[in-house]
Amino acid sequence: MQYARSTQIALLVAATFFMENLDATVIATALPDMAKSFGVAPVDLNVAMSSYMLALAAFIPISGWLADKFGARRVFCSAIALFTLSSLWCGLSHSMAEFIAARILQGFSGAMMVPVGRLAVLRTTDKKDLAKAISYITTPALIAPVLGPPLGGFIVTHARWEWIFFLNLPLGVIALLAAMRLIPDHSEIRQRPFDWLGFMLLSGSCFMVLYGLERLGENLNQYWHGLLLTLIGVAMAAGAVMHMKRRENPLLNLEVIGVPTFRVSLIGASLFRVAISTLPFLLPLMFQLAFGLSAFDAGLLILAVFAGNLAMKSFTTPLLNRWGFRKVLIVNGAIGALAVVACALFESGTHSGVIIFILFAGGLSRSLQFSAYNTLAFADVAQPRMSDASTIFSMAFQLSMGMGVAIGALLLRTAMAFHANEGQSTAADFHLTFLLVAVIAVVAMFDSFSLKQSSGESVLRTKA
Repeated sequence: MQYARSTQIALLVAATFFMENLDATVIATALPDMAKSFGVAPVDLNVAMSSYMLALAAFIPISGWLADKFGARRVFCSAIALFTLSSLWCGLSHSMAEFIAARILQGFSGAMMVPVGRLAVLRTTDKKDLAKAISYITTPALIAPVLGPPLGGFIVTHARWEWIFFLNLPLGVIALLAAMRLIPDHSEIRQRPFDWLGFMLLSGSCFMVLYGLERLGENLNQYWHGLLLTLIGVAMAAGAVMHMKRRENPLLNLEVIGVPTFRVSLIGASLFRVAISTLPFLLPLMFQLAFGLSAFDAGLLILAVFAGNLAMKSFTTPLLNRWGFRKVLIVNGAIGALAVVACALFESGTHSGVIIFILFAGGLSRSLQFSAYNTLAFADVAQPRMSDASTIFSMAFQLSMGMGVAIGALLLRTAMAFHANEGQSTAADFHLTFLLVAVIAVVAMFDSFSLKQSSGESVLRTKA
């Protein structure tokens, strides 16, 4: 009965993770329609996507402290309720500013849902079942971002964009009822003072960096403003690191970054995720604005990436067991970069079968690379540091996704400026953008060369 209950909790948390990640990309194919409603350009709405992911990244560090103080069950249920209500607000928004505010609130509640839900899973799952439970939680991170664009396209084509968010209402109610029934009311005895300075520096740095990138993407003629904000964000991040290294009870214990396999996974996965996270933003825009496809047809093409993700799942462990983390991350990273380069070759006359094949291959690479990084990251982390490692990795996960959207918009603006294009984005603009994104994917591979062939071997043996 204990195993069945813990499995149900893991599936519940996976469902909330799916909702959280789906809402990060579901509006990608709806941007042109939403832009008309708000009276703005489609590319300007990238802030609506990145603000959500920014809030997720900024507030994840406080999730553990809140769970310790108020209990995981109370925080988790409150987060689901708030996520549902903020989804309603998104659908009822009448201006871009109001919509962005609703998305930030939605991101805050999402930041509480999954980390606290994961904590509930760790507390209720036996060690022998933990790997399976964690796999339930992480799988939606691959599926939801790819399902988002076609689902958004379907809704926009057959209804209105507001229904993208109204659909969260019944799902949220069901998840809340399930959480109230399944999540045990355990209270954490150990409490620690809240690190206000660390939180403000860390969250402030996230906001400044992403907002600075947003400003750069909005107006390259006034690049100094966005650049200044970005540099302030970097300085705040450096201040947060110095503060947390000195404080007795820091918001995050950064010693875990000294573990080589964790550090390589953290840096490599973040850069790779930045590159890959530009695609759900750029591809639907290119298919619609440059190729003239409908939102629904653009979304259907993106489903090829989802198919590649699923197809790779059963081959991931055998490939890692056979070749090891180092070879897989290097070779597969190169394949992933080539798949991005191939997107730069798409034309309006390119056969849909060719596009589907390339996106499918990219999905295969994406799934394998993410799984390898996520597994290697915790291979050598000691149990007392596992909580900090999980929090840091989760924060980097969300921040890099937000940066992916912001950088995607920035690179698209850069390509438009290079081509002296002041109107709607053309195919040539997108082609240059994908080549620049591929450079980021290549840089993500570099740290993998520092790994030993035996890196992460113990984890592979346990899975063999």
